[in-house]
Amino acid sequence: MTEALSSLDKTPALIDPDERRGGIGTTRFVLSKIGGALASLALVIVLGFFLFRTLPGDPVRFMVRDRPTDPKMMAELREQMGVDKPLLQQFWDYVVGLFQGTMGDSYLQKRPVFDMIGERLWPTILLVGSATVLAIALGLWLGIRAGWHRGSRFDKVQTGLALTLWSVPQFWLGLMLLVASNGLFPSRGMHSPDAAPGFFSEGLDVLHHLVLPCVTLLVVFYAQYMLVMRSSLIGEMNADYLTTARAKGLRDDLVRKRHAVPNALLPTVTLVFMQFGMVVSGAVSVEAVFSWPGLGQLLYEALRGPDLPVLQGVFVTLAGAVVLMNLLAELLYRVLDPRVRTA
Repeated sequence: MTEALSSLDKTPALIDPDERRGGIGTTRFVLSKIGGALASLALVIVLGFFLFRTLPGDPVRFMVRDRPTDPKMMAELREQMGVDKPLLQQFWDYVVGLFQGTMGDSYLQKRPVFDMIGERLWPTILLVGSATVLAIALGLWLGIRAGWHRGSRFDKVQTGLALTLWSVPQFWLGLMLLVASNGLFPSRGMHSPDAAPGFFSEGLDVLHHLVLPCVTLLVVFYAQYMLVMRSSLIGEMNADYLTTARAKGLRDDLVRKRHAVPNALLPTVTLVFMQFGMVVSGAVSVEAVFSWPGLGQLLYEALRGPDLPVLQGVFVTLAGAVVLMNLLAELLYRVLDPRVRTA
């Protein structure tokens, strides 16, 4: 009898077939989403290369500023820049460079594009990150209040205002804020040349310059979070679990905080990740208006050339951020919503 019991103890535990299928399904889901993201990124690289080759203008002639130049020197410049090669050869060299971790050198500044993007990345993250955090906080708070009191005067006013602001072009709103501020806040750059040295003083100076571009992005993007949160909460208000919670005697504010809002947050959380990449791309026009030294300003400066390596590098970086955030949103939604895992 003892030997039989010991043999049973050594028998491996049986795995639930449903659990095994769930693990396989999760792995297949993750791999399929990663594969789709890689395919999207490959398409971005192809489009980014050939799209900018259709831009008018000759980068070599722009470098010499239309001054009379010896044709032999022009040919040497084309050879140095690699634009004398067949288009497919240029594309192959570009893809090989990407796999090697390089994006080429700028035609105008003669510097590695990767280094230039690295220098401009932090200002863009500061601007986009600040605007996104404030837009999420404001949009969720207003959306919850408007959705829970659907049809009230507050709901009608906030919904109409959000719809209006969502449709406003960012560059136009930035220009209007510049006029309305009347010199109260700096209108250009990220630093003042006469700012006092020191970490605290320089930080305050950056925040002072950040106000107008941050408010421009905030005013436009909070509206989307507000509308989505309001719609999600309204969709949850007649759910059976809320009726059950009220029948148990829970106060209305507890029903909202503990039951309705957590479930209504699911679409909004995924929207935050998906829109973060779009906000990075949307900051291009705002950075151009306020001369904010980020990726958007770098893209604007490169378009004047055209500086093709810089254009391609910034385009791939911005589009890659959108693809990455979309991938994270899809994976996160599967983690947060059990209905997706069991589908």
